[in-house]
Amino acid sequence: MNWQAGRFRFDLQARPLVMGIVNVTPDSFSDGGQHFADADAPIAHGERLLAEGADLLDIGGESTRPGAEAVSADEEWGRIERAVQHFVSRGVCVSVDTMKPEVMARALAVGADVINDVMGFRAPGAIDTVARSGCGLVAMHMQGEPRTMQRSPAYGDVLAEVRAFLAERVVALRAAGIKDERIVLDPGFGFGKNLEHNLDLLAQIGQIRVPSESSKADLPVLAGMSRKSMLGQLTERGAGERVAASVAAHLVAVERGARMVRVHDVAPTVDALKVWAAVQARRRREED
Repeated sequence: MNWQAGRFRFDLQARPLVMGIVNVTPDSFSDGGQHFADADAPIAHGERLLAEGADLLDIGGESTRPGAEAVSADEEWGRIERAVQHFVSRGVCVSVDTMKPEVMARALAVGADVINDVMGFRAPGAIDTVARSGCGLVAMHMQGEPRTMQRSPAYGDVLAEVRAFLAERVVALRAAGIKDERIVLDPGFGFGKNLEHNLDLLAQIGQIRVPSESSKADLPVLAGMSRKSMLGQLTERGAGERVAASVAAHLVAVERGARMVRVHDVAPTVDALKVWAAVQARRRREED
């Protein structure tokens, strides 16, 4: 199971990837703009995440927290341009977290390797923009849009509906000539979902199966629950105190089939995955 992400080709069967989060916004729910005021702060933060073991960085300039206000493409790109160019030039796998085709195009023009779109490439022009490149894609499910998504999310069967949505997005991407090896799927924890929806998805994340046309495997799934409110509801802790819960949630996701995790707290996540990998290796030896 390989993922083609721009200049990089990752073997997702070998181990799960850790995507480190670099928010360059004044209003992100988890880090409240701490990497926004100082122009050098996003770069310093990204360097720290790489030193802690991140495989790639996800750089975003627009908050998608519930109730977040939209920003223009020019403002969003202005926030992240310097960091994107820095890490591209450093030879780092760079993901840009955006739902705007204009920002996607600018990011790809300077060498970004991945586009991570919470809208699942539904904006007019989004698929055409990424189809012309060789970038990796993360297509996410979201019910509604960031400003209103948490008001009253409702599903008949959350797993079936999320899976059907993601399968439809894969069909649309394939129709534009995008190969399966470029696509990763994200069920969108916390995006138009209440606690029970999120827990249902986490418990059944291995059932989010969209078969690849180019291999016998299903398309890989990313889990992103880092510091989210679902963990606050379970632990009654603030966003900055949810490190242990975040690590636990992502370990559950990986154990049940996720091949990538998107996290704020890279070092403890990497350590936990090393323990998990050691146990998995022992299991395989015993089976042999």
